[in-house]
Amino acid sequence: METEYLNLGEKVMLEGTLKQDRTGTGTKSLFGHQMRFDLQKGFPLLTTKRLPFGLIKSELLWFIKGDTNIKYLLQHNNHIWDEWAFERYVNSVDYSGPDMTNFGKRAIVDAEFKRVYTSEKALFCQRVLEDDEFATQYGELGNVYGSQWRHWKTSQGETIDQLKDVIEMIKSNPDSRRLIVTAWNPEDVPTVALPPCHTLFQFYVADGKLSCQLYQRSADIFLGVPFNIASYALLTHLIAHETGLEVGEFVHTLGDAHLYSNHLDQMAEQLTRKPKTFPVLDLNTEKMSIFDFEMGDIQIKDYDPHPSIKAPIAV
Repeated sequence: METEYLNLGEKVMLEGTLKQDRTGTGTKSLFGHQMRFDLQKGFPLLTTKRLPFGLIKSELLWFIKGDTNIKYLLQHNNHIWDEWAFERYVNSVDYSGPDMTNFGKRAIVDAEFKRVYTSEKALFCQRVLEDDEFATQYGELGNVYGSQWRHWKTSQGETIDQLKDVIEMIKSNPDSRRLIVTAWNPEDVPTVALPPCHTLFQFYVADGKLSCQLYQRSADIFLGVPFNIASYALLTHLIAHETGLEVGEFVHTLGDAHLYSNHLDQMAEQLTRKPKTFPVLDLNTEKMSIFDFEMGDIQIKDYDPHPSIKAPIAV
């Protein structure tokens, strides 16, 4: 099944169109692609490079809790959302440290600046952890995934808990064609730190199995997509567990599927590696509700991947 992902990477490298992007990095891109993963055949955590499962599950639990502040992530040593919160801080009137203009790009090419940037960001993260008032002001990312999943704001000033509602619908009306959660709210797009890349997901129940299809408008193939595959596979397992179903498929539908120009060598290296057997997901079966799961309740077994491959994130 990992070949689904590797084939996508190879196809974009060979056939992708050169495009510019928001970050200024540049990409090779194609539009419209779909991958399918049979969750009965193992948990789709890529083996051709090591993925940090702790980051994947802490981010998903953050979404599930409806949290939008990076403090929870930092408490679990998860730094994958730091850059967006840090960027807001360094562009604020309260920041008085070294010039961080275009910090993401400068850190890639300037070793001394990277050292200063790393130090400044570490101080920022420490302050978010220790100063509640500062965390409230600068650790907040706006109405990103957790907010839209759990606290969607209506025009009447009420909120909708989409995730809770869809779980109840799976239990009460599993044949419904409306088992949908959306994160894309046009009103919020201009103000959030990063408009949702994984925009909408839908569940499907057949033969006692729960499947999930994700539509992702923008897909960073090398860094982001492996996380997205594992995250939504985990979400499907958790909801299947609560609703008393087996897992079926995870279907991943991509809009703009791209490789950043500074990820091409890394993707080429990954394509030389032979996939191994997917690991097994182990859930604490004493926890019945998805909203009760904590980090220690979710484990993987028999994960034996190739070494990790580092690549810069485009901000």
